[in-house]
Amino acid sequence: MKPENSYDIIIVGAGPAGSTAAAYAAEAGASVLLIDKKKDLGIPLQCGGFLPHLDTLQELVPSAELPYTLESIPSECIHASSSVQRFIAPNGYSKEFEVDADAIDRRRFDKYLAKVAGKSGAKLMAGTNVLEVNGTTVEVDGVFGEHTIRGKVLIGADGPNSIVGKAKGLVRDPDPMGTGTAFEYEISGVDVDRDAVEMFFGKDYVPGGYAWVISQGGDTANIGVGIREILFRNGMSARDYLEKFMYEHPIASKKLEGGSIVSVVSGLVPVGGAPKVTATKDTLVAGDAAGHIIATNGGGISTAMVGGKIAGQTAVDFLEGKCKLEDYDERWRKEMGLEIKTAVYVRKLMDNLMRSDSMMSAAIKMIDPEHMKALQCGQLPDAVRKGLLKMNFGIR
Repeated sequence: MKPENSYDIIIVGAGPAGSTAAAYAAEAGASVLLIDKKKDLGIPLQCGGFLPHLDTLQELVPSAELPYTLESIPSECIHASSSVQRFIAPNGYSKEFEVDADAIDRRRFDKYLAKVAGKSGAKLMAGTNVLEVNGTTVEVDGVFGEHTIRGKVLIGADGPNSIVGKAKGLVRDPDPMGTGTAFEYEISGVDVDRDAVEMFFGKDYVPGGYAWVISQGGDTANIGVGIREILFRNGMSARDYLEKFMYEHPIASKKLEGGSIVSVVSGLVPVGGAPKVTATKDTLVAGDAAGHIIATNGGGISTAMVGGKIAGQTAVDFLEGKCKLEDYDERWRKEMGLEIKTAVYVRKLMDNLMRSDSMMSAAIKMIDPEHMKALQCGQLPDAVRKGLLKMNFGIR
């Protein structure tokens, strides 16, 4: 497509945050251009695609108004559904709690969200790279050629290493423990529990994080590790840890024996919380670019979409003279800021425990299933807080 020279809103990144922002802004009457560097949206994958059902998502961020696109996920975007989440401690002890969720086909889901944005009136430029950001003007090139495009508002939904965020100083603190690496395989020919999402802990297999096994239906599964590079042993890579988990873990290796790798997925996960500022007089960041992730589980699809919705709505309100663009910071924090901040605090408590397999095993045994579910959602019941502090610091 040949773009117009100017738009009300330019959005960089057509993932869940960017496409949601585009849909809400375009539906409100703004002219919107949605840009993404991928030639085929959703590919390559950078996420396992675990998405709880709507009621659990609302528990996750109880003050948020969830986007309508989360209310009913098209069946063709769902690999499989599960009803249980299971934690497996380093010593093999397991505990589970009920949670209804879907394993999302991100290839199809991301395209679905972009199509919703297109039907709402947004223009899409796939296969397009942003070369430079000057105010709200972007220089781009790609399959549609080189262009200079001007906007009135710029929204960066372009991931943890956001070009837009860096250009406007909307960046997270450089904490090496605040960025995780997710490395995953889609594998076939395995016999895993189709009703459960399993999470494995142990510093020899997943230092500072966890491994997962998620059924995608039939004999197919998504397996992966979410870990912090600063904790890697010398010479080890994220792929090495996933291979070690797949072939050597005493429980997982039996489930995954004989599996064939059909796809490789990798990406960065910002688990250090949000930047101190996520808006300027003319620019917003949303999704991974704004740290819209629950740090205790690395999940960010729903929170990214909430952030995108608020970004799109705030941009339109600004253009209509109803608010300052900087109000976006307060708006999204009011809906989910506490949960994101609390999840980072919980993650830091758990980081200390993960350095010791015996302590992590004791913690999993100590916490009851409902409190475990709360922790997974980034919440911290007082009884659990006292228990974790006691284990971490010897508080009596």
